[in-house]
Amino acid sequence: MTQAPPKPRRWLLAVDPRVYHWDTLFVKGKEMWRHAGSRPDAARQLKQVHKGDRTLCYHGKPEHSLYALAEVTRDPYPDPEDSESKKMVMDLRAIERLPRVVKLAELRDDRLLRKIKFLKNTRLTICPLTDEEYAEILRMAGIVASPGIPLP
Repeated sequence: MTQAPPKPRRWLLAVDPRVYHWDTLFVKGKEMWRHAGSRPDAARQLKQVHKGDRTLCYHGKPEHSLYALAEVTRDPYPDPEDSESKKMVMDLRAIERLPRVVKLAELRDDRLLRKIKFLKNTRLTICPLTDEEYAEILRMAGIVASPGIPLP
């Protein structure tokens, strides 16, 4: 008996643009993302990510804004450059830059988004989003679902 694939989840991935800029992903189109860090909370979240999940890409200091959309193309796996194999990485594919960046202050002002853990602790590098939170953020960025056409 085969098990149905899990329903795709939504994530917010945060990086410092001075260390890694999301434009790098758009130039390459697809690459290994190794910026989750080694904190236990990041490792726990990363283990829940699966191929096909969608991510909102966030730039930390100095921009503090959501920048783009990407898709996970490979389940997380041990970092090949980490000799102890404790750090996990995943492969991402660029989808599109947001039509309008969404600032951190805007996210915090939206009452539908108040439960997002990232808004309480912006040091998180990976944070789960509900479908409703994901859709609201896309709406804020200027991406709205059309009948018969799902959100990216």
